[in-house]
Amino acid sequence: MIGLTDSHHGEHDENPGRYGSTATIEVEPRGLRVVHMSYAPRHDGDPDPGEVVWTWVPFEERDGRGKDRPVLIVAREHAGTLLAVELTSKRHDRSTGDDVAEWIALGEGPWDREARDSWVNLERVFRIHPAGMRREASSLDLDRFTLVAARLMHLYGWQV
Repeated sequence: MIGLTDSHHGEHDENPGRYGSTATIEVEPRGLRVVHMSYAPRHDGDPDPGEVVWTWVPFEERDGRGKDRPVLIVAREHAGTLLAVELTSKRHDRSTGDDVAEWIALGEGPWDREARDSWVNLERVFRIHPAGMRREASSLDLDRFTLVAARLMHLYGWQV
């Protein structure tokens, strides 16, 4: 039929993790029971705990908007999905009036082409489908991953 197109088809190809069964969704971290966090990066194209990958992340307003951004994979779930926390290059510390318990300064890393410092937001946790990521960027070193994992365990009572 002429003139009929799937308006989301092109966007789905360009924005993995935005639509359908592979969409990235925010989860309530306190509702998760046992979270198996382990540092296991393998640069094989599949997302692994300890790696920074890019995926569509919905805005906090939950109005359908969002953006492609880096996230740190912190755990693999039994169903094959992964748990992640978002990264940002926007400064978050006492000088900006933010609750520092919810942010960790990571410094710079190869996930940011402009070599800007990054912060991880511990307040929002996302469930990511392996097919919902755009690309594998890099891995975080073990020391910084351990710091993030320990803070998540403390904030949410996760048991490893």
